[in-house]
Amino acid sequence: MNERPTKAEHPSNHLACLPYGVGYDDEGVCLEVQLGPHRILLDCGLEDLTPLVNRDRVPVDAVFCSHAHSDHARGLKALHEAFPSLPIYASQVTKHLLPLNWPQKNPPKTATFCQGLSWEKPFELFDDLTVQLFPSGHLPGAASFLLTYRTIQRTYKLLYTGDFSLSNLQLVEGLSIEALRGLSPDILIIEGSYGTIRHSHRRQQEKQLMQRINECLTHGYSVVLPVPTLGLGQEILKLLRSHHQFTGRDLDIWVDGEVANACDRYLDLLQEFPLSVQNFAKHQPLFWDERICPRLRRLTPQQRGKMGQNPCVVLTDNLTTLYDEGYLLSGLWVILFPASPNEGQTQESPETIALMERVSIHSESYILAEHSDGRNTTQLIHNLRPQHIIFVHGSTINLRDLTNLEELQNRYQLHLPSAGTLVELPIGDKFIQPDAPSSGVYEGELNDVDSNITLTFPRSIVDDPHWRYFADTGLLEARWQGDELVLRGIPQRELLNQTKTDQVFNDLDCCQNCCHYRAQRCWNSQSPLYGFKVTQEGYCPVFESSPQQDQE
Repeated sequence: MNERPTKAEHPSNHLACLPYGVGYDDEGVCLEVQLGPHRILLDCGLEDLTPLVNRDRVPVDAVFCSHAHSDHARGLKALHEAFPSLPIYASQVTKHLLPLNWPQKNPPKTATFCQGLSWEKPFELFDDLTVQLFPSGHLPGAASFLLTYRTIQRTYKLLYTGDFSLSNLQLVEGLSIEALRGLSPDILIIEGSYGTIRHSHRRQQEKQLMQRINECLTHGYSVVLPVPTLGLGQEILKLLRSHHQFTGRDLDIWVDGEVANACDRYLDLLQEFPLSVQNFAKHQPLFWDERICPRLRRLTPQQRGKMGQNPCVVLTDNLTTLYDEGYLLSGLWVILFPASPNEGQTQESPETIALMERVSIHSESYILAEHSDGRNTTQLIHNLRPQHIIFVHGSTINLRDLTNLEELQNRYQLHLPSAGTLVELPIGDKFIQPDAPSSGVYEGELNDVDSNITLTFPRSIVDDPHWRYFADTGLLEARWQGDELVLRGIPQRELLNQTKTDQVFNDLDCCQNCCHYRAQRCWNSQSPLYGFKVTQEGYCPVFESSPQQDQE
């Protein structure tokens, strides 16, 4: 039997956070919070558990998993095997979704591996420490945790959001600010995946994706959508089954790999889903239906070499295997990748990137955000009004953009920790003015020599994490915004996509061919997309062709 940590290691008023993985640039999330003598692990998305398991005793008192995505949960099985007595807690739904992270590795039995907790009902971990779970949107079962620690002097509260979304998705209701308002946590650990980026409304994102798929099918192209095992794929399937452009359409939708197994698990948990989803499932199957069009079926070897002869839609969690086994050899194909929270990037594995370099299939990206954007992130923060904010889960650029917001700097103590760095969290009755972070402003010189304009900046600008994306290709785009000149680096992917898009979609009334499309954004004040970043293949009712297209 492993020993539990001694309870006399820290004074009762000691509060701190020790990150093992902070979710920066795709690493897993794993945070140890210290509340007096108690040590709690929030998520365990590490692939390498060396910092945790190389100990003679149980490293923490308990583990809480916010949701079943691998970057928050993949290390739980190894942690459980190393310390079988260590209790692991999650919501009831997450408890049943977690085994999908280890499909080929003898997944642990959920009855002994993880304990499911009820929503909002206080659960007493110790005499002086309780926890409450609140639905956080993002994924079925995803939870935010409120840890309440009581001492003789006062009560301390820590809220960990996990991944969250304020918007209602197809299968998940968004996080309710009303449910959290009034909690007044002293410490907020919050994800900032999208930094300060703003999105159009979720329903607008869904509409744009459905329009794009419809356009591809209408032009004779089949569509393959690489998706994670959990979450995004099931959201898209529900959309395809219910959107007016596809209802009753003679169309085959194929689901491949572990995405299909996750659909089965969703059906087992249907009673835990919102009433709107349960009502939908009463009238037609949520998944697996060969009777009502569009038909939704599992991909089987019988489709090898045949799929694509008629336009169809395929969802897979392993695009490379799908291609190498000959499923994409017939017909014309378009690959739609989910856009990454990092601007100019898509969510592709190294294997997929290698595949795209050796095949000539056209690819595009789309936005169907499962995380809150910058506006909703700051809205949640201002409603909670904590003393300390720890930002996790996102690119260094996006998280730094959040910490540079004056509206946050002037009100809260902001922390952007790196893995292995202990963050002390002193709580006072009065606000302690934090040190101002770097402003990110660089002064330079402009020289007008003959026919060239040269801008000179100090070398220190390359140390800023934004520089890597700005200088990706060495090509720049400049445009006037009022009296200010805005410079934008052109990433390599944009150049490649421009070439492919010109070949395949040069005859469409889409954003690429609109006279108001500049710098990846819509600048038509009459458009509902005005000011938003849009895909080259997007469309809106006030499209106006560019002079170049008219000449063609």
